[in-house]
Amino acid sequence: MTKELRRLSIVMLLMFVALFVSTSVIQVVQADALQQNPANKRALYDSYQVQRGSIVASGAAIASSVPSDDIYSWQRVYENPAVWAPVTGYTNPALGSATGIELALNGVLSGTGGAQFLTRVERLFTGQPPRGSNVELTLDAGVQQAAFDALGDMQGAVVAIEPSTGRILAMATSPSYDTNALATHSADQVNATYQELEDDLSHPLFNRAIGGDLNPPGSTFKLVVASAALASGDYTPQSTLPNPGIYQLPQSSRTVSNASGGTCGPGDTVTIADALRLSCNIPMAELAVALGDKAVRDEAQKYGFNTSFQLPLTSTPSSYPASLDDPQTALSGFGQGQVTATPLQMAMVSAGIANEGVVMNPRMVDRVIAPDLSVQQTFEDSEFGRALDEDLASEMVAMMVANVSDGAASNARIDGVDVAGKTGTAENGDRPYSLWFTGFAPAEDPQVAVAVVVENGGGQNQSGSGDEIAAPIAKKVMEAVLGR
Repeated sequence: MTKELRRLSIVMLLMFVALFVSTSVIQVVQADALQQNPANKRALYDSYQVQRGSIVASGAAIASSVPSDDIYSWQRVYENPAVWAPVTGYTNPALGSATGIELALNGVLSGTGGAQFLTRVERLFTGQPPRGSNVELTLDAGVQQAAFDALGDMQGAVVAIEPSTGRILAMATSPSYDTNALATHSADQVNATYQELEDDLSHPLFNRAIGGDLNPPGSTFKLVVASAALASGDYTPQSTLPNPGIYQLPQSSRTVSNASGGTCGPGDTVTIADALRLSCNIPMAELAVALGDKAVRDEAQKYGFNTSFQLPLTSTPSSYPASLDDPQTALSGFGQGQVTATPLQMAMVSAGIANEGVVMNPRMVDRVIAPDLSVQQTFEDSEFGRALDEDLASEMVAMMVANVSDGAASNARIDGVDVAGKTGTAENGDRPYSLWFTGFAPAEDPQVAVAVVVENGGGQNQSGSGDEIAAPIAKKVMEAVLGR
């Protein structure tokens, strides 16, 4: 072989290797990204021919595809759409838009994901029509319905979590909307409907369970402050704090009072346990300042504050800002000031305490099922981290049980069941209060942790309370889980 021929052979070999590598990268490594790229018109047109997989909850399809008589081949149909809107979202090929699970797992549902590559090749050879895979959710249809019904006409959200696994059992928001109206193939009709929803001042398109305009968590955040105190090693539930009727914020002329307008029970001092049971603001403000901004923030972050979670829906991070001064730290002691939270986050706080101090990563999907009913993918439980030692978590449980049985959260009681919980009534300046409850049941063997937020004072402006309005909603959700 001549030198020139050898060089040519080497060059051609290198070109072949480069072509092989680049093709492999495109077809394997970049496959999902390219399929989801909105500029990829070929993938878009191909998707019209695919029978999209179903979204399944409690063994029944809550989103499925039926044949249509237009160029899109298939029409997406949603069952009980207002109940499931924050979960499924919608998909619309006419506009190339999607939300919720429809967006987060589009590659799986449309059969275009990297995991379905071999299935697509097989169908080419067998001549079978293209189909997407089904997504099996963790959510329980009965619990979801109970949460939605309990909210009724009130503006707010509910999240229910299985403490030991992080599996989300319910995610309901109100007001909601009809996902079928946004899935129709008439672009003009969909645009008009969407604009009407977008202009609605009650924001029905918000998924308030994991995002939207976040609310201050109010007294539910006292759980985090009490947890930080126990974790410091310097406090026990019986540690005492000064018990004035009025508290002046450090370095400020502003004063804080308890909801009762007086002291937190009789005596010159009050224990942390009683301050939590009676939901007093002043002792918890004092405690937050004594602990310091960093200790409270570090504990909040152990429960998930300042973190966005992929459920696979993306949650808005609940916020405990860095470098709060003493006045703001005092306000954070009872969930006011600059602290904001989602119901997901406050459910995680209760779930972490219920799960012996271990916070699990929340998730909404159990399995991906292929069209031939084989399991393509399973989603495992995973730990976010430990927020509290087991013995300290048991002390938190005892304080939360007292809060329901003989304290400020009495409307969450369930006959024959020990319920652990905490209410919150959060101020929003001169606007209506945000009303909260978070807790779990049964206290000795937790099956469900729940968080409820009701916005706009539950229709009572600044007269409503978390115990009066949010706690009964949580009770109904917990009963739905325990009654399964």
